[in-house]
Amino acid sequence: MQHPHQEMQQLPIVASNGAKETNTMDDNNYVPTQMNQALEMMMINNRKKKYHRWLKIAVYAAFVLLGQSAATLLGRLYYEKGGKSKWMGTLVQIIGFPILLPYYYFFNQSSPHKNKDLTIIDPSKPSLSMLSFVYVSLGLIVAVNCYLYSIGLWYLPVSTFSLICSSQLAFNAFFSYFLNSLKFTPYIINSLVLLTISSVILVFQPSDDDTSDSSQKVSKRKYIIGFICTIGSSAGYGLILSLQQLAFKKVLKGETLKVVMDMIIYQSIVATIAILIGLFASGEWKGLNEEMRGYEMGKVSYVLNLTFTAIIWSLFSIGCVGLILEVSSLFSNSISVLGVPIVPLLAVVVFKDKMHGIKAISMVLAVWGFISYVYQHYVDERNCNSENSSNGHVAKGSSPLEEKVNR
Repeated sequence: MQHPHQEMQQLPIVASNGAKETNTMDDNNYVPTQMNQALEMMMINNRKKKYHRWLKIAVYAAFVLLGQSAATLLGRLYYEKGGKSKWMGTLVQIIGFPILLPYYYFFNQSSPHKNKDLTIIDPSKPSLSMLSFVYVSLGLIVAVNCYLYSIGLWYLPVSTFSLICSSQLAFNAFFSYFLNSLKFTPYIINSLVLLTISSVILVFQPSDDDTSDSSQKVSKRKYIIGFICTIGSSAGYGLILSLQQLAFKKVLKGETLKVVMDMIIYQSIVATIAILIGLFASGEWKGLNEEMRGYEMGKVSYVLNLTFTAIIWSLFSIGCVGLILEVSSLFSNSISVLGVPIVPLLAVVVFKDKMHGIKAISMVLAVWGFISYVYQHYVDERNCNSENSSNGHVAKGSSPLEEKVNR
């Protein structure tokens, strides 16, 4: 026989308005169910965000790979068909930056919360003089780097040129070691050695085989000049990325969309002004009309070549900016090096460049070095995710190599 008090505990509680309330045991069952549903919805949303992020990374990577390959081939086509102005070949690499402005505006309007997802190292703002120093100095380095790139592309077969450019990844790691405290691991060292050897062995290829029947025969002197300028351009690009990373950390205090786009746009303005000064100071602008009239493919093709080269380089910049924001500058650089085997293979088809033994070995070493570098990136990301899981918080999607640099 049950106690009357126990029977009352089992009866539902009736409120004054006649509504039946849930008893304590029902409440205990309902709360875990609600929590499970919330966790399930959170996992679905996180999964959607993850897929959306990787889709954006894939699109940005396509901009980098296709943009770099197409712009390099168009740049070589300009010289191949009668273009002679090194300063014009330099200008088209940078003058298309206004195409970034709609991209900047669109993402500021559509993703106002983007900046809240990124870590701001220090809320204090740098002074105007410091910002001017950063933008002007980087802009001048970019101008010099683009000029060296133009000379290298003029004097070298495009397949040789692109293989040498793969050394920019090694230079980026080298400068990051001194400027950003990047730690060298066995995979990073292996990558540096392979990429260095990949570029150096191209010095020993016979000059007779370097050019195709349709290309200009390049003298040994011009080949050496082109080789040195291309190495200088690769070193300059690696230095620019390392200096940008240092500026993000020490001066600009973060990597928001506004900060990255401001740096790209302002340094592009400075670089464009410097290149225009070089174009007019050198007197090359006087021969542009004659150059256009003598272009083998006609005046319209001449204008279209330069126009599309500028636009494609701008798409390449959008891809680089996107990868910097979604992952890191180091990852952006490694994706650009992924195009190493693309351009030489296209050059064999488009310009009939000869893929002899030394070039093939150089390509294999470059790809091997890239894989070694990316594998280190993968290992660091896996370790970072494991640490975040054990600490009970979710990673923000930044590169582990980047986090290592920031420490």
